Amino acid sequence: MTTIEARAIAKYVRVSPSKVQQVINLIRGRAATEAESILTFSVKGASDPVGKLLKSAIANAEKNHNLKRDNLFVAEAFANQGPTLKRFRPRAMGRASKIRKRTSHITIVLREIS
Repeated sequence: MTTIEARAIAKYVRVSPSKVQQVINLIRGRAATEAESILTFSVKGASDPVGKLLKSAIANAEKNHNLKRDNLFVAEAFANQGPTLKRFRPRAMGRASKIRKRTSHITIVLREIS
């Protein structure tokens, strides 16, 4: 028997993967509605793009696979590292130091509770 899954992917999100991973660990394995409320009240900065992505995955499940919102749970959630923007900051005595602006690719997979 094949399980129906709905997924959403956000690429090039301007938050480092380690910060996104902290937020994703809060919602992995939870019901979709519960995960939505957790992200709504989370104070982490990465909770905004992850919450937006979760809503997109729920909409994909409802529209494309005719699944009910109440029967969904977060089966998989992970953040991979995207390309890093490299910038330089001027320092004392003519030197410069590197600034790495990291990006991440976030994936959320929802499945139906069986």
